[in-house]
Amino acid sequence: METGQFFIAGINYKKTDAAVRGNYAINPEQYAIILQHAKAKGVKELFVLSTCNRTEIYSIAPDAETLVDLLCSVTLGSKADFVQRCYIKQDEEALQHIFSVGAGLDSQILGDYEIVGQMKLAVKFAKEKGVIGSFMERLFNTVLQSSKQIKNETALSGGTISVSFAAIQFIRQQLVDSSDKKIVLLGTGKIGRNTCKNLVDYLDTKNITLINRTAEKANELAASMQLQSADWNELEQEINSADIIIVATNAEQPVVTTQNLQVGNKKILIDLSIPHNIDPSLAQQENVVLANVDDLSKINDQTLQKRKAEVPKAMNIIRQHMNEFMIWNHQRRHVPILKAVKQKLHDMHSCGLFLTSRRASEDINTEAIQKVVNNVAVKMRNRHQPGCYYIEAINDFMTSSH
Repeated sequence: METGQFFIAGINYKKTDAAVRGNYAINPEQYAIILQHAKAKGVKELFVLSTCNRTEIYSIAPDAETLVDLLCSVTLGSKADFVQRCYIKQDEEALQHIFSVGAGLDSQILGDYEIVGQMKLAVKFAKEKGVIGSFMERLFNTVLQSSKQIKNETALSGGTISVSFAAIQFIRQQLVDSSDKKIVLLGTGKIGRNTCKNLVDYLDTKNITLINRTAEKANELAASMQLQSADWNELEQEINSADIIIVATNAEQPVVTTQNLQVGNKKILIDLSIPHNIDPSLAQQENVVLANVDDLSKINDQTLQKRKAEVPKAMNIIRQHMNEFMIWNHQRRHVPILKAVKQKLHDMHSCGLFLTSRRASEDINTEAIQKVVNNVAVKMRNRHQPGCYYIEAINDFMTSSH
């Protein structure tokens, strides 16, 4: 790996709470601006991963500060606060991190496999904007292969545990019987759909009303699962008649607030969004129990213990794929040298002095030249003495020519 080239700068749940992470969450418009600015700064390869647990920028860049500037140029949070809380990883340490993230080893809930889908979308967006080159494409594909092998050959993602399932466990902790409770679910994106399925499967209830800004999506999901749906303009009426409100929207401001929710009987509020889409001050009200993604991640069970036992197996798989990528990258750096060696040998072969010095019966052709170049490539993999390759190649070629 070229020194000082591959960087990751980011924040995650380990050092920041959901409120702080919300200040650095990146929406598609902000993402597009970052990629546009990146090109102007000469950054050729970059993508941004922004989820409820992390915001990270991955890039081939001249230095880490360039990445921090790009990210913080569009966020609500300041650069100073980001620098205070962020981690910066470079080269091999950065490689280790991206493989760990892709495997779910760095997730708030160990083994959470949803991160792979989020990473795919982030890379696809950057590729469409022309800022994914051969390094990042090969790296991401290798991370995907590693992640897939870990999923297939270990139990790291085994059992049912995710933020959406943790929401079910939280409801069970709060209520002995939830079958007669009215549930309103706001947001029918990926997390909303997963949560909806878990509600039906594990709470054995159909008393669920779905609301989404795009009404067709809520109507379609409700019809497929035999549930109810309501329009967004009915939100206030629906949440006030609900016992359990789950929010999985992607709004920049809270959609459930002290203004539109009047609390009477006990209400369970679950916020699966980053930034917060339920006003945190509602937790202070009597008869309200509020949980966000950080609260849900603390729910532990036997499944999590089983997953922890699989970590060493996952790490072994990561090491194999990391080594494969590093060998590829190492060889890629030597391509210009190998091309130069090959050209030098061709020049020698056509040189009049060389032609008269070798035996007339010999016919040294391009095949012989390629053989010498292949030998050089093997030596370059095994040791690091760039200055010696030309001399050795010429010597090998001369030997094979006489």
